[in-house]
Amino acid sequence: MQYLVVSFSHKNTDIALREKLSFSDNEAKLRALEEVLQANGVNEAILLSTCNRVEFIVSTSNPSMALGPIFMALHRHSGLSVEELEGRADIYQDEGAVHHVFAVASSLDSLVVGETQIAGQLKDAFRFAYEHNYCSQKLSRLIHFAFKCAAEVRNSTEISKSPVSVAGAAVAQAKMVMGGNLGGFTGLVVGAGEMSEIVTKHLVASGCNVILFNRTIEKAEEIARMVGDQVDVEPFEALPEFINRYRLLFTATASPLPIITDDMVHETTFERHWFDLAVPRDIDVIRDQRVHIYAVDDLQEIVNNNLALRQEQARKAYEIVGRYTVDFFRWLQSLMIDPLIKEIRLQAKDAAIAEVKRAVKKGFIPKETEENVEKLVLNAFNKFLHMPTKQLREVAEQPRADTIIEAMKYIFNADTDVKMMDQYKCEFIMKDDVR
Repeated sequence: MQYLVVSFSHKNTDIALREKLSFSDNEAKLRALEEVLQANGVNEAILLSTCNRVEFIVSTSNPSMALGPIFMALHRHSGLSVEELEGRADIYQDEGAVHHVFAVASSLDSLVVGETQIAGQLKDAFRFAYEHNYCSQKLSRLIHFAFKCAAEVRNSTEISKSPVSVAGAAVAQAKMVMGGNLGGFTGLVVGAGEMSEIVTKHLVASGCNVILFNRTIEKAEEIARMVGDQVDVEPFEALPEFINRYRLLFTATASPLPIITDDMVHETTFERHWFDLAVPRDIDVIRDQRVHIYAVDDLQEIVNNNLALRQEQARKAYEIVGRYTVDFFRWLQSLMIDPLIKEIRLQAKDAAIAEVKRAVKKGFIPKETEENVEKLVLNAFNKFLHMPTKQLREVAEQPRADTIIEAMKYIFNADTDVKMMDQYKCEFIMKDDVR
C-alpha cells in the first residue's frame, strides 16, 4: 500500500481556479470522497480544502490507477477539464507524499510560512473523513506522525513563535497603506469564522476599532465579547451602509457567491482598502477606482518578505520534516515485522505442542513427561528462531525490508495485515491538543 497526494495550492493555481476547486459544503466533500473511494486500489482518502489549497490524500495499492478517479471527481465538482487539472496538479507518491503532508502540517507549504491555521484545518479534514469511514489505519498513522513532526518543528524552531497567518498579513498590508499606524481607524470585519476572529484580534492589537457583521449575529457577538471593548456588532443587513462610511474592510465568509457587489458601492471622497480573504471571493468586481481590493494572492509581497526573514528557520524545519519522513517508514516497517515475528513463533509453538501430544498419544513418550518435553521442544524452537528474529528486526532499518517481509509472509503463510488493523487506534487525533 502506498501514499498519494494530489495537490492544488497557491503554488500552482491562482485564486480564480481555487475558487472553482474549493469545497464549501460537506455534501460536496462526501460526494467527492465517495467517488474516489470507489476506484480500484483506493482504500482510504482525506480531502483537505482551505482558502489556499485543495488536496486529496489517499492510501492506494496503485497510484497510477487512483489518479484518474481523483481528477474526475474534481472535474465533476469544479467544471474544470481533466486535462487542465492534470496539467496543474502537483502529484506526490509514497516518500514524496509523506514528506509533503508533514511539510503542510508544519506550515512550511503555506502561503505565509508559520501560519497557525493549517494544523486545525488538517485535523478537521481528517476527522471528517474518519467519522464518515473514508479513512482508518493507513492514513491515521500518517496524520499521527504529521502532527508529531509539526510539534517538533514548532518547538525546535522560531518559525511559529510569532504566529503569522494570511489574516495577519492582511492587517500588516492595511498598516502599510494607511501610513504604518491603524490607531484611530475603524475596520469592518465580515464573517465570524476563524479567519475573521484572527483579523479582529490583529486589528485590536494594532489600536484599530472593529465593527463585526455576520448573518448569525450571535456568533459575531461571541467574538466581540471575547476580544474586548474595541469591537462592536452591527446587523448584517446594515453592511451596505457601513462600507460607504469607512476606509477599511476585511471579509472572510463561506458564502458561495459575492456578498458585496458593485451596486452597493457609492462614491466617497476618501480612498478605501478592502481585503477579500475568502475563497470563493466575497467581493465582486468593483468599478469605483477609489476602492482598492486585495485578494489572498495579492499578499504575496508580504509572504516573500516573511520567507526571506525565516529562511534559516525554514531550513531547520525541513531537516526535521526529512528526518520524520525517514522515521515514519522505519516505524511502518517495524509495525509489519513485529506481528510477523509473533506469527512465526506462534506457528512454531503450535507445531511443537501438536507433535508432543501426538507422541504421547502414540506412546513414544510417557504422559507424565509431556510438560517437560513440551518445554524442551519450545526452548529448542526459540533458540532456533533467535537469529532469524534478530535479523528480521535489523532489516527494518534497510530499504529492502518490504521485499524481505513479504517473502517471509509468503513462506510462512502469515497474513498479519488483518491482525494489525486492531492494534492501531486514532482517538489521539480527536483531541484538541494536536494543534
